[in-house]
Amino acid sequence: MSDATHAADAAHDVDAEAAIDRLRDARAERDAAEDAVEEHGERALERLREHHEAALRLLRTYEGSATGSGDFQAYIEFESEVADLVESVDDGLPRADAFDDYDDVLDKRRVTESDFERAREVLEPVADLVARLDEREAARDAYRNARKAARDARDALEDEIERLERVARLADADPDAPVAELREPVEAYDTAARAAVEDRLGAWPARDVLAWLDSLGAFPLVDAPRVPPELLTYVREHDAGAKPVDDLLDHADESVSKLDHYVADPTELKRVVGANSSYLRRLDGGFLTLGWPPDPADVLRYRADELVSALDRIDADDAIACLREVQALARRERYATLREAAVAREELSDAERERVAAGTVADDLAAARAARDDVEDALDAY
Repeated sequence: MSDATHAADAAHDVDAEAAIDRLRDARAERDAAEDAVEEHGERALERLREHHEAALRLLRTYEGSATGSGDFQAYIEFESEVADLVESVDDGLPRADAFDDYDDVLDKRRVTESDFERAREVLEPVADLVARLDEREAARDAYRNARKAARDARDALEDEIERLERVARLADADPDAPVAELREPVEAYDTAARAAVEDRLGAWPARDVLAWLDSLGAFPLVDAPRVPPELLTYVREHDAGAKPVDDLLDHADESVSKLDHYVADPTELKRVVGANSSYLRRLDGGFLTLGWPPDPADVLRYRADELVSALDRIDADDAIACLREVQALARRERYATLREAAVAREELSDAERERVAAGTVADDLAAARAARDDVEDALDAY
C-alpha cells in the first residue's frame, strides 16, 4: 500500500485497504484449497466421496434393524452390502484402509449401536479428505466475491476521483462573484415561460396546445413532453378538442349522463382523456425553463435559439424578451465567471467547501488516485 493512500478520505481508504487484504487472502486460500485437492487428485477424491456417502448411508439405513436382537434378515442384508461396498473401494484411493477398518468393526455375529458409532469414527479420516472438495468450492466462491468487492472499491474510488476533480475545478470559482446579475434574468425568464404555458393551457383549444407540443419534436434541445398519439388523434378529430385542457380534465371526472349535454361521445372522452389525465395534469412550462445554474454559454446559445422558436409558436413575447436578456449576458466573458460561481454555490457541500478552504483538495485527489491504482494493481496481481 502506498503512503499516499493513507492520506485519502478515511472511508475510501479503509474500503480500499480492506478490499485488497480480502482479495489477497482469498486468493491465497483458494490456491491452498486447490493444492489440497490436487495432492490426491480431484477424481480420486470424488470417488472417495461416493464410497464415503454410501458407507454412511448403510449405517443410517440399518442402524435400527440390524443391531442387537433385531431383524436377522436385515442383519444378513447389511453384512452383504458392507462387504460389497468395501470390495468396490480401489486400494489405490487415499485412506482406502479406513474402509477395511469399517468392515472390521461391523464384521461380527451381532453388531451394536456402539459398533455403528465406531464405524463412523473410523471413517472420519476419509471425511476430512473429501471435505477438501467442498472447501475448494467455498474458497473459489470467496475469491470470486473478493474480486467483486475489489472491483466495487475501485468503482467507488473512481466516483470519488470524479467528485474531487469537480471540486478542484469549482475551487477556483470566485466566492464573491455577484451571481444575482445572472440569477435575476434567468429567474425572470423561467417565470415568464411557465406563465405563458399556463395561460395557453387554460385558454387555448386543447388540440392547439397538443399540436404545439407535438411540433416541438423538431427541436432536440427543447425537452418537450411527448404527446400520447391516441390523445392527439382524439383532440384533432372530436369537437371536444376545441375545449381548453383544463375543461377536458374537468369533463373526464364527470358522469357519462352529465357529459352527454356537452360532448357528442362522452364514453370516448372519458376513455381517452381519462387514460391520459395524468399526462395532462403534469403539463406545465417546466421543460422551457433554463433552471439554475443555467447551461454553459456555448450550450445556452444553441438551446436559447430553439427555445425562442418554441415560444414564438405560442406568441410568448414576454418570455422571449426575457430570454434575449439572458442570451446577451451569455455572450459576455463575465457570464462564465458568474456561472462558475453559481455552480460552486449550488453543488459544493459544506464538507467540500471546507476542503476548498483548507486547500486539501489536491492532496485528497492524489490520495484517491493512488488508492485506486493500488486496487487495480491488486486485481492484476491476485
